[in-house]
Amino acid sequence: MPLGLRVKAWWEGYDPDEIKKRIKDRTPVPETVENPVATETKKITVDTIDPWDEETIDIAQYIWGKGFCGPGGPEFIVSLSKLLALSPEMSMLQIGAGLGGPARVLADKFGVWMTGYDSSKTLVDKGNKLSKMNGMEKKAVLEHYDPEDLESFGRKFDRALSKEALFTIQDKNNIIANIEDKLKPGGLFLMTEYVLGSDATIGKDRYKEWVQGERQKPYPVLAEDMVELVKNNRMQVRVSEDISTQYIEMINKAWAGADAVAAKLARDDDGTQKIQILMREAEFWTRRKKLLESGDIKLWRIVANKKSTGPSMMSDW
Repeated sequence: MPLGLRVKAWWEGYDPDEIKKRIKDRTPVPETVENPVATETKKITVDTIDPWDEETIDIAQYIWGKGFCGPGGPEFIVSLSKLLALSPEMSMLQIGAGLGGPARVLADKFGVWMTGYDSSKTLVDKGNKLSKMNGMEKKAVLEHYDPEDLESFGRKFDRALSKEALFTIQDKNNIIANIEDKLKPGGLFLMTEYVLGSDATIGKDRYKEWVQGERQKPYPVLAEDMVELVKNNRMQVRVSEDISTQYIEMINKAWAGADAVAAKLARDDDGTQKIQILMREAEFWTRRKKLLESGDIKLWRIVANKKSTGPSMMSDW
């Protein structure tokens, strides 16, 4: 199916796969019984191999902007962090640093010293190169980490940020406990995270399709469960809100120019390969967008502060 038609169908709210079936008059292929051994092997591959490569990173930046590999550009990052009262005297830990775009934005805007962690070595290497190119190799440093085998983030931090990073981590309590441990007393923790819309979500076909199509296996929980995890780790939750509508708008805005990106890529020597990657990314974000629009998955924002050693006072906030 031509890219322009597929993107147009997705943009106007139609199912590209259904249109493709009608165009080609193709009947659905019967489902086959999964081989349990093959399924387990696939799971191991997904969980251990870095899902990012140079080509995919390049395409992501065409869509989301230089230094970004997902929704939320500079204006959104600054607005998102307005309650953190950042300053040049502060240090900040970030989980899910990606290419370091958010870290560089916050370091540039507020002077805060950023240390970002990501599970993708490819993103970390590319992100550190971008920080160096922007003269921010000391202000916005990225490091690779294994979220399932976490011991420590090293130093203490004044602030912490997790941007759509915990939904792929099965033991969320462990990483939240580590974040709390590395926050200074009274320190603030900001999180944006994919959460389940309801318990019924996990039984739906579109949810199962989303799970299969993700770069890493997702383990989302209900928003109230995420809030409880934060509270159980000695933090006070100050903000807990659904920001899905704003997130969907950012996805729509970014992908509105996909046809122009495709036209540009088509002029490159390896344009066919790049367009295939663009198509793959379009399908990836279409699945996420559908779940967000249906309410089966939500994008949640939480702001919490670490309890100080003394009695809790409103002036701490």
